[in-house]
Amino acid sequence: MTPKLILRLLAAAILVAGLTFLAVQIGGRRPSPEATSSPQAGPGGPFTLVDTTGRPFTEAGLKGRWSIVFFGFTFCPDVCPTTLDTLGRTLDLLGPDGKKVQIIFVSVDPERDTPAQMAAYLDNPAFPPGVVGLTGTPEQVATVARAYKVYYEKQGEGDAYLINHSSISYLMDPSGRFARVLPYGMAPEDLAGQVRDAMKRG
Repeated sequence: MTPKLILRLLAAAILVAGLTFLAVQIGGRRPSPEATSSPQAGPGGPFTLVDTTGRPFTEAGLKGRWSIVFFGFTFCPDVCPTTLDTLGRTLDLLGPDGKKVQIIFVSVDPERDTPAQMAAYLDNPAFPPGVVGLTGTPEQVATVARAYKVYYEKQGEGDAYLINHSSISYLMDPSGRFARVLPYGMAPEDLAGQVRDAMKRG
C-alpha cells in the first residue's frame, strides 16, 4: 500500500467519523419550538391504527406520557424481541420515572399481525408488561410509517416471509412531539440516560 493511498484512506475515515458524529448530535437534540410547528419537522404525525383489543388508537394516545415508539413485526427473529427486552430493562433502570413512559410497538406486517396475534405475542412474560401493540390495514400502516419516516419491505414468499424494517426507536414527549432518536443496539443504561436527559429538558 502506497503512502498516497494510506493518506486517502485516512482522510476518508476522518470524514465518515465526522459525519457520524454530526448525525448523532442532530438526532439527539430536541427540535426547537419553531421547527416543531411544521408538520415536516420530524418523525410523527396523525395516524389511526387499532390496539390489541381492536379499539382505535390515534396519535392522541401519545399525549400525557412519554412514549417510545418502534416498528417491527411479531414474526421478527431478532431485532424486535431484542428491542422489547432492552426497552423493558431501560424502564426498570428509570425507576419511578419508568412509570411515565409507555412503549408503543407498531406492526409493519398487517397481513399476519392481527390484534389477536399482537396480543398473544406481547403476552410473553419475557417482554415488559403494558406494551401497546398496534396494527391496522396496509394503508393505515403505510400512513404511520411515512409519518415516522420508517422503511419496511417484505422479503420472501409464502407464510415464512420476513420484513426488512428500520430498527430505531423514537422518543416522543408528553405532547406527542418528537424528542429524539433512540438507536438500536444502545445499552439499557445509555437509553435510560437519554430518556432522563429528555425529561429534564422538558
